[in-house]
Amino acid sequence: MSANFQTFDAPADPEASVPHLAALRAELLHRDLDGFVVPRADRFQNEYVAPCDERLAFVTGFTGSAGAAIVLAERAVLFVDGRYTLQAAEQVDTALIEIAHLTETPPAAWIEANLPAGAKLGYDPWLHTGQAAEKLARACEAVGATLVPVETNPVDAVWTDRPAPPAGAIVLHDPKYAGEPALEKLARLRAEMATLKADALVVSDPHAVAWLFNIRGRDVAHTPIPLAMAIVAAEGTPALYVEPDKVATAVHDALSGICEPRPPESLPGDLAVLAGHGTVRLDEATAAHAIQRIVEDAGGKVLRGADPIARMKAIKNDTEIDGCRTAHLRDGAALTRFLAWLDAAAPGGAVTEIDAVEALEGFRAETGQLKDVSFPTIAGTGPNGAIVHYRVTTRSNRTLAPGDLFLVDSGAQYVDGTTDVTRTVAIGEPTAEMRDRFTRVLKGNIALARAVFPEGTTGAQLDSFARAFLWQAGIDFDHGTGHGVGSYLSVHEGPARISRLGTTALARGMVLSNEPGYYKTGAYGIRIENLLLVREAPPVEGAEKPLDCFEVLTLAPIDRRLVARALLTPDETAWLDAYHARVRDTIGPLVDEPTRAWLDHATRPLADGA
Repeated sequence: MSANFQTFDAPADPEASVPHLAALRAELLHRDLDGFVVPRADRFQNEYVAPCDERLAFVTGFTGSAGAAIVLAERAVLFVDGRYTLQAAEQVDTALIEIAHLTETPPAAWIEANLPAGAKLGYDPWLHTGQAAEKLARACEAVGATLVPVETNPVDAVWTDRPAPPAGAIVLHDPKYAGEPALEKLARLRAEMATLKADALVVSDPHAVAWLFNIRGRDVAHTPIPLAMAIVAAEGTPALYVEPDKVATAVHDALSGICEPRPPESLPGDLAVLAGHGTVRLDEATAAHAIQRIVEDAGGKVLRGADPIARMKAIKNDTEIDGCRTAHLRDGAALTRFLAWLDAAAPGGAVTEIDAVEALEGFRAETGQLKDVSFPTIAGTGPNGAIVHYRVTTRSNRTLAPGDLFLVDSGAQYVDGTTDVTRTVAIGEPTAEMRDRFTRVLKGNIALARAVFPEGTTGAQLDSFARAFLWQAGIDFDHGTGHGVGSYLSVHEGPARISRLGTTALARGMVLSNEPGYYKTGAYGIRIENLLLVREAPPVEGAEKPLDCFEVLTLAPIDRRLVARALLTPDETAWLDAYHARVRDTIGPLVDEPTRAWLDHATRPLADGA
C-alpha cells in the first residue's frame, strides 16, 4: 500500500532557513523597517494553507499549523503553543531563533518587553485580523514604536521559488448531502443580518462560503474548500469572489440566480462602494485587517463580531447528521480492518510508522468513497507518540517495537461526512504506569461521553469532565479536549469547542471531538478520541430545564489490554462493554471474516479477562 493524500518528506535542515532569514532582514532594511511580523496565515486565516502561503515555514523552518514569528535586525522569535513545543525545537535553528510559548508570552507581550522605542514594525494587513492587528499596534504604542502596514509582503519579495497559487476547480455539493438549498440558506442568513442590523456581510471564511453556496473546492490540502470570499448585501445577488478559471461553465450556470462569480481583485472596489452606504459586518475571526481598512477608508461603519454562518454551519441538519453516521460506519470498518492488521503485523517488528500510515489510508481507500484524509495522519510510536501533532517523516520514522505504545490519530473526508478518531495501541506488554495513565484518559473520555447538561452549556463548562481523573494524579494535557467537526468541510470547525476557552454554547446538531490524552516526553503518548453529536437527552424526572447529551458517532475498538480494570467503576465498565457491543454488532457485518474474528475478541466484555 502507499499513501496518495500525504507525504513523508523530511523537513528541511534547520540551517536551511538561515539564508532566508538573512534575505528577509536585508529586505526590511531596504524598506526602512526595523522588524516584521510573520504569522502562519493566509488571507482567509485558514488552518491549512496553500504552499505559496507557508511564509512562516520559509523564514523559520517550522511547519506546524499554528504560530507566528517576529524578525528584528538582531533577534528573531517564534511563538508556538503547547502542541508544537517539541516540534519547533527540532525544526528551528535555536541559535538564531528563540522559541516562546504562544499563550505564556504572546507576541504583543513580547513586543512590549523587547521592541526598542522608535522602531517601525511591519505587518501585512491581509494576514492579520483587525483584532490581532490592533493588539500589535497597542503593544507598539506602549513602547513608543509604530506598527506599519506594508503594501506587498517582504517575505514574498525574497522567496524566489515561491509556489504558484492553487487553481483547484469549484465543484457543486449535491443537495442530497447538503440537505438545504443555497437560496434557503441565504434567506436564513439575511434574517440573521437583519437582527444584527447589518446592511452587508463580508464572508471572509472559505468554509462559510462553501457551506453557504453548496460548493466545494480543491485549493487546500485535506479540506475541500475554494479559496474564495463573498459579499452578501441585505438585498440583491451576492458576489462570490473567486478566480474565474476555477468556475467551469456548468458550475457558473448552476450558480446563476444564487450568486455572481467575480474576480478577487474586484472585492476592494465593490466593498468600498457598498461600505459608503451602510454598516458592514466583518467576522472577527477571519476578516483581514485590510478588509476593515477598506470599509473605514470608504466611510462605512464596521460591525465586527462572529460571522452568523459559523453557527448555522456548525448545527448540522438531519441530512448531514445521517451522512455523518453513514461516514462513520464506513470509516469504522476501515479502521477496524487496520487495527486487526496492526495487531497481527506489529509484534514481529516489521511495521514502521510510515507503514502504518500507508496501510490505514489504504484501508480507507478500499471503501471506494475516500476523497482525502481530513488531516495528515499522526502515527507515533514510543517517544514520537508524546509529540501531540507529530507527523512522521523519512527522517523520524520508527519501527513499532515491543513495549511501545502506538498512538494513531487520523481521519477521512467522505462526501457525506468528515471523520477524526484516535486510538492508542499496546505493542507487546504495557507497563503498569501505561495502564494507569491510559485508564485515566479513558475515564475522562467516558465521563464526557456520558455527560447530561442543560441547554446553553458551553465547552468550557464540560472541559474538566475529561481532565478530572488525570488531575487526581497530578497530571494533565496541554491541548483542548474537543473541537467542532464539519460536514465534508474542515475537521477543525468553530465556533464551539470543548476547552478552557470554549465560550460558545453547544447546540443540538453540533459534532465535536472528545479527545483527552496524556504525554510523557521521551517515552509515550496516549489519546482516545471519539466524535460526539449533541442531541436531546432522554427525559429526566423532575428536570427543570431542557437537557442535552452526546451520541458517540465513532465506532472502533478501544484497546482492552491497556485498561486497568480496578480503576474503573461499575458504571464505567458497563459503558465500555456496551460501547464495544455496539461496535461489534454494527461493524462486524461490514468486515471480512478474519477481521470479524479479531473484532469479536477485541470487544468482548472486560470481565472476560485479557
